[in-house]
Amino acid sequence: MPTLLPVLGNSQRLDGGAMFGNAPRALWEQWCPPDAGGLIPLATRALLVQESSGRNVLLEAGVGAFFPPELRARYGVAEEAHVLIEHLADVGLAPADIDIVVLSHLHFDHAGGLLEAYRPGVPPSLAFPAATFVVSDAAWARARRPHVRDRASFIEGLPDLLEASGRLEVVDGDRSATLGPDYRFHRSDGHTPGLLLTEIDADDGPVVFAADLVPGRPWIHLPITMGYDRFPELVIDEKTVLLDDLHRRGGRLFLTHDPEVAVVELQRDDRGRFSGIPCHKLDRIG
Repeated sequence: MPTLLPVLGNSQRLDGGAMFGNAPRALWEQWCPPDAGGLIPLATRALLVQESSGRNVLLEAGVGAFFPPELRARYGVAEEAHVLIEHLADVGLAPADIDIVVLSHLHFDHAGGLLEAYRPGVPPSLAFPAATFVVSDAAWARARRPHVRDRASFIEGLPDLLEASGRLEVVDGDRSATLGPDYRFHRSDGHTPGLLLTEIDADDGPVVFAADLVPGRPWIHLPITMGYDRFPELVIDEKTVLLDDLHRRGGRLFLTHDPEVAVVELQRDDRGRFSGIPCHKLDRIG
């Protein structure tokens, strides 16, 4: 079985109202107390899968440090340095040691870490020189032709860099030729078209990288969606299917944006409501 290690990337503070959609502030501020500006803390956490074969697979890359200073401030990115790369170094890995990066989608807070940290006057470049990049066909198409509603969520020029690398796999089903049979995808369209939720078999059951379908513990509650979601009702339907299935199989969720907890076990009460119990068997890095 592979070793699974959460790795923190750069952190953000975003508007709590946007993150909780139509949920009233009186409710969401109990879960995520905002600062004076209404901003709540968010992680951008990746999952490192170290296979017995020696391959290093990274699920997502966080927001990274590609923004120039004025945009870093606008989007609430706290650190100037590329935190994910620093934390990979803590476990002895350089960017060149990453063999595969799986992208749930190409929004900047999940794919910005693919780029080197911003340097004035230096064109953007990919930070992982040997990695194959895996993304779904629908997410790729959306990044190539974003809608006006979500155009600001994508990184101009990133698809060109990925394509020019010659190390891009665009998948159209629930498996990847690059990853092989030990990984499978759940697909979702409610947040953005073609969201990939990667499932990995661990020693004590499956782990699903929940990406932006379930960004943190409060969003495990089925009615809670984000203002950024393309189709909130579809998000609820997709969460229902995923959580029903994973709870039945004794699986766990990996949470990319939760500022405190990386992995939760699912619990369901007698009214059918889901919640997440922190699982500390996977210690976070950083």
